[in-house]
Amino acid sequence: MVVPEGHSIHRLATRHAELFAGEKPQVSSPQGRFAEGAALISGTLLESTEAYGKHLLHHYAGEMTLHIHLGLYGKFTDGAGEPPAPVGQVRLRMVGDRHWLDLRGPTACELLTPGEVEALRARLGPDPLRADADPARAYARISRSPTPLAALLLDQSVVAGTGLIFVTEALFRAGLPPLLPGRNLTPAGWQALWADLVELMTLAVERGRIDTVRPAHLPEAMGRAPRVDRHGGEVYVYRRSGDPCHVCGSAVSRGELGGRNLYWCAACQAG
Repeated sequence: MVVPEGHSIHRLATRHAELFAGEKPQVSSPQGRFAEGAALISGTLLESTEAYGKHLLHHYAGEMTLHIHLGLYGKFTDGAGEPPAPVGQVRLRMVGDRHWLDLRGPTACELLTPGEVEALRARLGPDPLRADADPARAYARISRSPTPLAALLLDQSVVAGTGLIFVTEALFRAGLPPLLPGRNLTPAGWQALWADLVELMTLAVERGRIDTVRPAHLPEAMGRAPRVDRHGGEVYVYRRSGDPCHVCGSAVSRGELGGRNLYWCAACQAG
């Protein structure tokens, strides 16, 4: 299982605004675990939605915010018209004028006060998909740290929204070894890496999948078979251990970092 990366949460924020923003949806918790919170916001105007990293926020009138973190198992379903009878552990159900939405299995589904929302933002690093992101804040952490660069980029308090796919792929595209100490990354290197994360994640929002391969290395350009993987998208190294690198032909390497698989090309990412 893989925690959804930031582009998925931004897509959900947009989707939920399309479904319910400006309405006063009826909110319930068929499972019962969010019954008290649901009762507080049911019938209240949903003013806006937003994503910050891997966190989804629904802002209701009266300074009430619904905070959702999907974690490993959280999943939304939605549809038009009357909602079906609840099946399984439905933590949250929203029913509007024309649409319904169900949430199952999230790590977090809770109401936050304005102060708690600010505290959430404060503990997260800049999100490459947000216009208010300040990449210098992330580099201030990275440039002082002996921690491997891959680990820093996976730390949501350093950069918010990046997961294993974006991190491994962006490092490949930058030619940077994942175990490079953060303090060895130059300011120019960080500027280029941040710009690439913005580009890759924005493209993923538009397409609904993560594609990181440049045109010269696409299947049709190389005469190779398209990638077949449940996560979709064309990638350079993620989950391709032992396969030939699309750029140099060397076998893609795999290692472990903090209990997570790591993928890289030792030749292309020699640093």
